[in-house]
Amino acid sequence: MKKIVILSLLAVFTTSSFAQKPKKSAVKKVSKQEVVATPTTLIQIISYALGATVGDGLSQDFKQLGIEAEWDFVKLGISDAFAGKNQFSMEQMQDAFKKLEEIVAENQKLKSADQREFLKKNKTADGVIETSSGLQYKIITLGTGAKPTVTDNVEVHYHGTLIDGTVFDSSVERGESITFPLNGVIKGWTEGVQLMPIGSKFIFYIPSELGYGEHGAGSVIQPGATLIFEVELLDINPK
Repeated sequence: MKKIVILSLLAVFTTSSFAQKPKKSAVKKVSKQEVVATPTTLIQIISYALGATVGDGLSQDFKQLGIEAEWDFVKLGISDAFAGKNQFSMEQMQDAFKKLEEIVAENQKLKSADQREFLKKNKTADGVIETSSGLQYKIITLGTGAKPTVTDNVEVHYHGTLIDGTVFDSSVERGESITFPLNGVIKGWTEGVQLMPIGSKFIFYIPSELGYGEHGAGSVIQPGATLIFEVELLDINPK
């Protein structure tokens, strides 16, 4: 996605005419030490957009790695690269990245152990049932309607959290149910929702292999994360 955005911006850049005299950027003086500039010309806007796109990608990467970025040094690295005066050799930077990979891998082992321990304890909790796949669920309300099949579309309300209580997605909070094909979602949902008669509300405890696996999803769902969903089945194949 990042590459597509950057290439699209470059396409605009190379096919646009810049014969006209560029306008001066609007500058708001904040203090003697700080000047905030607002991009106004097309080149300035494109430059800003490229920077924002890269910055957004880096922000997501740092969150995914679980690292607090030191943005002053990120900006310094970009500035030095543009000026052609990198302070470290390629070998030194590659060595730093290798050490980072080792740290991330070690942290991931610890997190994975926490996830397994949670599921091990949870399956003995009152009312929790574990299937042969490792999916765990608890019945809050058992409806009396039909159960969906894997080829059905279902309408649900749901509330998704991590084991520490962090909310990563919730149709309940948005106040709007969602409809989707049951064979087009993560394995834990495909298996679990088929257990629910219409009108039911279940809690699903989904191990990572039935969720987003070792890749994770976005900046909140880390690789190897166990997912907890409270799901209410509203309808099957809604009009």
